[in-house]
Amino acid sequence: MSKTIIIGGVAAGAGTATRLRRLKEEEDIILFERGEYISYANCGLPYHVGDVIDDREMLLVTKLQVMKSRYGIDVRNNSEVVKIDRENKKVTVRTKGIEKKEYEESYDNLVIATGSSPIRPRIEGIDSEKIMTLWTVPDTDKIVNILKMKKAKKVAVVGGGFIGIEMTENLKNVGLEVSLIEAADQVMAPMDIEMAQLLHKNIRKNQIDLHLGDGVSKFVENENNITVELSSGKKITVDFVVLSIGVRPNSQLAKEAGLEINERGGIKVDNNLRTSDKNIYAAGDVIEVTDFIFKDKTMVPLAGPANKQARIVADNIAGIKSTYKGTQGSSIAKVFDYAAASTGANEKTLQKRGLVRDKDYKSIIITQNSHAAYYPGAKPLFLKLIFSMDGNKIFGAQIIGNEMVDKRIDTIATAIRFNASVFDLTELELSYAPPFSSAKDPVNMAGYVAENVINGYEDICEWDELEKNPEAVILDIREKKELEKGFRFEEGINIPLSKLREDYKKLDKEKNYVVFCGIGVRAYNASRILQQKGFKNVKIYPAGLRFYKELYGKN
Repeated sequence: MSKTIIIGGVAAGAGTATRLRRLKEEEDIILFERGEYISYANCGLPYHVGDVIDDREMLLVTKLQVMKSRYGIDVRNNSEVVKIDRENKKVTVRTKGIEKKEYEESYDNLVIATGSSPIRPRIEGIDSEKIMTLWTVPDTDKIVNILKMKKAKKVAVVGGGFIGIEMTENLKNVGLEVSLIEAADQVMAPMDIEMAQLLHKNIRKNQIDLHLGDGVSKFVENENNITVELSSGKKITVDFVVLSIGVRPNSQLAKEAGLEINERGGIKVDNNLRTSDKNIYAAGDVIEVTDFIFKDKTMVPLAGPANKQARIVADNIAGIKSTYKGTQGSSIAKVFDYAAASTGANEKTLQKRGLVRDKDYKSIIITQNSHAAYYPGAKPLFLKLIFSMDGNKIFGAQIIGNEMVDKRIDTIATAIRFNASVFDLTELELSYAPPFSSAKDPVNMAGYVAENVINGYEDICEWDELEKNPEAVILDIREKKELEKGFRFEEGINIPLSKLREDYKKLDKEKNYVVFCGIGVRAYNASRILQQKGFKNVKIYPAGLRFYKELYGKN
């Protein structure tokens, strides 16, 4: 009988333990966790703070007693592995609590699943007890207890990533005044700036004091509150601060053991998730992974990949050849009444890698409805698709909307995983009924538009084309009744689509036109008319007026 020791008892660690037990009933499995709790739903912690998940016990996915009785796993919580002796295949364990002790435990196979920890940068005042993070169950308990005292009225959340956004919403939901501070010029780094702008508008609409491009210079603790001083000189006084500016891998133990570590602290592993030591595996936030899009190395601390890696580690320990093929970073977050999702690479990433728009890749943005427009309750979806010039590779996608965002991003994520082209998106046969979709699903439509762009039937400008190109002329092809009821441009030309075949001669073929309609569909029809009438410089505004108004806050 062989022995496997697993260091870390949350997603990757607990998943490895249970999968390994199902594969090897006689395996001696010991799970060490330095904290009190194992296998808890850390992605659900913000929603317990916001009282959406009111029962704290629901966060404890598999309790210690269940892990022991159901799976026969020797779980030792409050026990920290402080040293790995690779030569003698032993670990040194230090227990916590009243009876502290230190002892050694041998292994045949070792799994490092130590996860990551919140970054606490060297900022003056960072050690204040009024500055908290949300990463563990005790972190959650601390914040919930503050809220139960009913004394806190104002809070600052530093960092606009997943946890920061979720904490902002949930703290607002329980009645606090929330300031959200982000040093970058946008929240949600996986989104490109134009998509993030939709989130900024929505966050502010929900009465959040949003500060972008303005990092924290220092914290000043007062007797009853704390002041956050920003780089701009602004001062925000609150009752407490939630810090959520990112995480770093807990790889010090592996580093001290002499395992290969990358520059960012990630443990290097092969495609079987084996480290530089053949008897040691690693999984979860602590490891370096292969970028599925570009095939080089990266760090992606997400729960989905961690759980998949756990299964692969267990398989390989059990003698089943199993490989991890990389991470494409598929993610989704609730941002008040929006869902924001992405998969693969964004445009910023492509540009950082030296790729140039319209030379190395193209991108489109479309507006579609969550289901058939004629069925009550349809909501807009804004979908961005990024693809190679020939359309044979999909680099990534981003979607923002009120509902049914997840199924569309998951469809595209699946397409990317199986190396589908944009042309394949047009052929996907997806389920349809009016309450759920349209006969041409938004994913199909993204494929159709991409296909049109590649074949030269459609030219979509960049979202900020009107700022970059002041000579561009707006051609609004909406009908007069639409203009009377809502927004109209101060400058530009209005020729309704129904009159365009008659009135196109009023236009100058030498000028650059940007065509607008409601969501971009009629603008495409207009551009086809004009192109076939000899106009060479006709572009369609991406996703139409609905996207433009959301982007620029027009009514």
